Amino acid sequence: MTVAISGVHVLVDDPKSALSFYRDILGLTVKNEVNQGDFTWITLTTASQPEIEIVLEQPHAGRSQEDGDAVATLLAKGELQMLQLRTDDLATTFDRLAAEPGVEVLQEPTDQFWGVRDAAVRDPSGNMIRIAQS
Repeated sequence: MTVAISGVHVLVDDPKSALSFYRDILGLTVKNEVNQGDFTWITLTTASQPEIEIVLEQPHAGRSQEDGDAVATLLAKGELQMLQLRTDDLATTFDRLAAEPGVEVLQEPTDQFWGVRDAAVRDPSGNMIRIAQS
């Protein structure tokens, strides 16, 4: 028996607006876009791991109003779990992210004591994104 990661969900205020960060800056590829009622979710993949999907979805999608409100509050505070990525060129990726309006730099590229060189930013919705040099 084997188990593999097939996808991860990232909550964003507006999936279509989030595309400028995830597609245009990070270079992810849109695999699917689904509209259902008032909600949209967009699935993206990376060139190096096309089997793993990153799904951008809204806090209220598939949740009660109360739960969606609670999740939206955590998103606004930047208190949701981080997304960890890696790149073959951390310096260039970081420079592109840092130059983008709405992207908050949390940590410039740094050699960590556990042996990783990484940087951290918040996407325009407030999610922490850590990016490591591969």
